[in-house]
Amino acid sequence: MNTSFDVITMGRTGVDIYPLQTGVPLEKVESFGKFLGGSATNVAVASARLGRSTAVITRTGQDPFGRYVHEALRGFGVDDRWVSPVADHPTPVTFCEIFPPDDFPLYFYRQPKAPDLEIRTEELDLDAIRNALVFWITGTGLCEEPSRSATLAALEARAKRGITVFDLDWRSELWNGTARKDPAEARPYYAEALRHTTVAVGNLAECEVATGVREPNACAQALLDAGVELAVVKQGPKGVLAVHRDGTVAEVPPTPVEVVNGLGAGDAFGGALCHGVLAGWDLERIMRYANAAGALVASRLACSSAMPTQDELRDFLAVR
Repeated sequence: MNTSFDVITMGRTGVDIYPLQTGVPLEKVESFGKFLGGSATNVAVASARLGRSTAVITRTGQDPFGRYVHEALRGFGVDDRWVSPVADHPTPVTFCEIFPPDDFPLYFYRQPKAPDLEIRTEELDLDAIRNALVFWITGTGLCEEPSRSATLAALEARAKRGITVFDLDWRSELWNGTARKDPAEARPYYAEALRHTTVAVGNLAECEVATGVREPNACAQALLDAGVELAVVKQGPKGVLAVHRDGTVAEVPPTPVEVVNGLGAGDAFGGALCHGVLAGWDLERIMRYANAAGALVASRLACSSAMPTQDELRDFLAVR
């Protein structure tokens, strides 16, 4: 079987249950839509929508929602060979509330344990991980065993080959123990992952978890000092700052849109980042493209099914 992919992601999957009414509290919502979800899964979908060959390493429950994840991945053109069932845990479901332009509370149902945290080192296809042009992992994958050990083992086996991306992806509610209240407790795991990655991507809060600093330029420098080649610091309404070890800097303002649902914009950004890096574009072009991808998804309701195509992004950027 072919195990050479442009992009392999590893981490969360599940089902997003999003209200079809905006500005309504969850208890008042009368109808919902069902969508494929999970950050690593969404990045794989976003990359596939841009024409890249992609696969995701994750696990689901052995249940109808697990079957849905497989069907949805195939529908988006994402290879699901490394998506395996866990008999003891249900496929995660995530609800959200939608209060545009900037309030989108999330409610994770991942009890007693999410199957995607049952990814095990001995089940990994390390040759495929080494051979992928881009390998993408997330901070959530470090929150609990055995996923933590598997994530670090995958990074160690890859040994910074090609483009290895660490999406800092901090979700305190998904961590157990003291790290839930004190992010500094998670920092050693982030530091270990950063040693093995070439690109780090995160917002200011996530960068602070990883590095202990929050000012954008200080965040970028701290990430470079931790071992990466490219630090991408998202600054919300101030846009994005990208700093390469070779001294190249790109600071790009946000792409203005009427926000419908801000969830998923970061994953669209990630897929577009993968595409731009693989295309060999200069840093500023990559950041503008990734910003535009995130903006397009923010202007739509869903996450995975909202990921833009190359044609949509070309047309969108043409009028900007």
